[in-house]
Amino acid sequence: MPFCFHKCHYCDFYSIVENDDDRHNHFVARLLEEFDALAALPGAPPLAPRSIFIGGGTPTFLYPDAWRSLARGLDRRIDRHRLAEFTVEANPETIEPPLMDLLVDLGVNRISLGAQSFQPRLLKALERWHDPAGVARAVATARRAGIGRVNIDLIFAIPGQDLHQLDADLDAALALEPDHLSYYGLTYEPNTTLTRRLERGQVQPIGEDLAAAMYERILDRLEAAGFVHYEISNWARPGHTCRHNLLYWHDADWLGVGPGAASHIGGQRWKNAPHLGLYLASRGLPPAQDVELPDPARATGERLMMGLRLREGVALAWLSQALPADDPRRAVIHQAIADNLLEQTATHLRLTRRGLLLADDLLIRLI
Repeated sequence: MPFCFHKCHYCDFYSIVENDDDRHNHFVARLLEEFDALAALPGAPPLAPRSIFIGGGTPTFLYPDAWRSLARGLDRRIDRHRLAEFTVEANPETIEPPLMDLLVDLGVNRISLGAQSFQPRLLKALERWHDPAGVARAVATARRAGIGRVNIDLIFAIPGQDLHQLDADLDAALALEPDHLSYYGLTYEPNTTLTRRLERGQVQPIGEDLAAAMYERILDRLEAAGFVHYEISNWARPGHTCRHNLLYWHDADWLGVGPGAASHIGGQRWKNAPHLGLYLASRGLPPAQDVELPDPARATGERLMMGLRLREGVALAWLSQALPADDPRRAVIHQAIADNLLEQTATHLRLTRRGLLLADDLLIRLI
């Protein structure tokens, strides 16, 4: 869903500020048309997903009538017999009882709330405008409606943040008893307003040592609170991992619909053009870009990179078959083990705690 109330200056996802109900309804009609075009492809399997994830943008900014049209359309197009997880992303200020009731009727059983911080000054630094107290209200509203699983998204390494504020955010998040927490370090993505401000000297990022100390504090506190750290930036109560995101990290197939949505089927990747006007004006399958045909060498690197994001790591049995003895990535792995960035268990190769702190640079060298 590309619609947002406001475009946050750190966000590099495709989204637009748009609150016209006709535009929302037109978007849903076009989305359902794309489903039909995909189902009509030669050899296409029935649409019987194991998980659905509606992200954004701000999906809950979509008007209720448009949501009702989407619900009716999906009921006619999707076989739900395998569907175990249906997640919708939301901003706290958009959570209202009628919408939550509608989402439950649609089959949504998991909500992902973009809290980011509970400190007003830090929210302002991120250009987030919700009331921190609204996060608790949103969680309560979703649970009363019958949405059984709640994720809270948080950000650390925000300009001006210190460890005391990080602890306060952790206290506030844990008090809400979420099933899942996603905790991302703020990144300065190319072509975002935040990065342009950084380049002009208008933003002062926190130092690398403080960012590392924050991440280690998160590791320690969430472990003490009973959360399982299953991916670099994700923690869950036992049995509450995000099944949809695990498909990405296990290099499985997924299908994306809507402007800017990416797909991965049988080793082939493509992305719908990130432009709502082009999307609405097209018919059948929308314009695609960044098309990548199956490439065994690239696929091995991507599976290695994505698998190492998981705390269990990658299976040694797969690794021995996937990387020939002369593959240069073997030398990178051996050096990373010597540098205490990677370690071998009885069955897997995985990041060490030190490796978690330096994972970005290491994983890029392994792709």
